[in-house]
Amino acid sequence: MNTATFSAPAAAAHDRFWNIVDTVGAWVLALLWITPLLFALWAAFHTASAALGLDWRAPLILDNFRQAWQAAPWLRYFLNTFVLVSLILIGQFTLCTLAGFAFARFQFAGKNLVFVLVLLQLFVLPEILIVENYAMVTRLGLFDTPLGMAVPYMASAFGIFLLRQAFMQIPRELEEAARIEGCGWFGVLWRVYVPAARPVYLAYALVSVATHWNNFLWPLIVTNSPATRPLTVGLSLFGAPESGVNISIVSAATLMAIAPLLAGFLVFQRQFIQAFLRAGIR
Repeated sequence: MNTATFSAPAAAAHDRFWNIVDTVGAWVLALLWITPLLFALWAAFHTASAALGLDWRAPLILDNFRQAWQAAPWLRYFLNTFVLVSLILIGQFTLCTLAGFAFARFQFAGKNLVFVLVLLQLFVLPEILIVENYAMVTRLGLFDTPLGMAVPYMASAFGIFLLRQAFMQIPRELEEAARIEGCGWFGVLWRVYVPAARPVYLAYALVSVATHWNNFLWPLIVTNSPATRPLTVGLSLFGAPESGVNISIVSAATLMAIAPLLAGFLVFQRQFIQAFLRAGIR
């Protein structure tokens, strides 16, 4: 009796202690993660000397954004990035939907082996395949084109796995009802499976757009002109030491580059979290 009486408060105190540790640790990691963004926000609205000196009395200015905008073809970079992420997303939705549906609903020889081989792609870093991808894109005549940047990322093992899991959770009765109504396999896929997996598509689209909006190494290698460069490559050239580094102007350009992603996250934050929870991503 005495042991049980004293163990319950001790266990509660132990749980409270670790909850506090987890909360403090989460706040510390969040502050460490957001500190560079906060400094960029501070520097973008101040002169370089005031930004580096953390002069709290310095006035706010907007001239950094004007100078940054005039120094590079940002509209072209934004358009190139939009075209790039759109091509990748359309390709991923098409290929991953068809592959995920095949793995979820059809039986064929070597199905499990092929699915394992697809999943092995998750263990292969894209950087390892850069040389081979570069050679293939060059042979196809797609060097320095948006399609050449997008093609290597259209077949996503993560997307195939995600949609396969989502399709397997959809009741077979819905498929049978659609078949009775006269739908073929593509009709079943389009009218039953795709609408039922809409939260998964939303979650995957947000992750895909954010990932490829920030992709840098592959676009840097496969582009050779301002007409095809995305934002990340343009920003790296804009902030190169040989072009002169002004921390305030570079910070203003950085904020312009990430503004669409920040706006998208703020607008779709609730849907983003709900989509992941409903999709069952762990």
